[in-house]
Amino acid sequence: MGITERKESDKEVMRKKILNSAMKLFLSEGYDKVSIRKIADAIEYSPATVYLYFKDKTAIFNALQKIAFDKFYDTLAECLKIKDAKKRLDEMGELYMKFAMENPEYYDLMFIMSAPIDREKETCFMDDRAFNLLSGTIEEVFKKKEIKNIDVEAATFLLWGFSHGFASLIIRKRLAMIPDEHLKGLFQKISRMLDKKFFQ
Repeated sequence: MGITERKESDKEVMRKKILNSAMKLFLSEGYDKVSIRKIADAIEYSPATVYLYFKDKTAIFNALQKIAFDKFYDTLAECLKIKDAKKRLDEMGELYMKFAMENPEYYDLMFIMSAPIDREKETCFMDDRAFNLLSGTIEEVFKKKEIKNIDVEAATFLLWGFSHGFASLIIRKRLAMIPDEHLKGLFQKISRMLDKKFFQ
């Protein structure tokens, strides 16, 4: 490895170190209570070092969001190999829960903790690929089954809200009364109830 490659490798190691420490702080203390100095203290460097990699705290948060949403979309996109829209929709629900269970910290960062959202200033990273994938699949199901008079956007938020609520309860350990081995079956039962209401 040459000098240039080594320097780039060192930079990437430091960038990941900053991001990992920042994510732990964001999740434990909340976005508003975390400062660049706190992040710098956590990695035992000066704030000036952190500023060499990120212009401010929001830039760090956005970088974490991008990593999380890329991973999230890549997981859901596995369903694209399924041609039948209804089967693809069912698989998407399973993949959603898989991502949430395997990546609880990212899921928390993306959908649970308070985020610095300002649409006018466009300071917060936003990614609607997964939402569009879900919405497009639902619309395809409706067309194929000739289901009319049901709002695609409303149905998309309904399914997302159900999946998100279920995942959030598990991640925040609010379903301790239900054995882990029963949770997947419960999710599938509720999914089938929604199927009967909207997709049959």
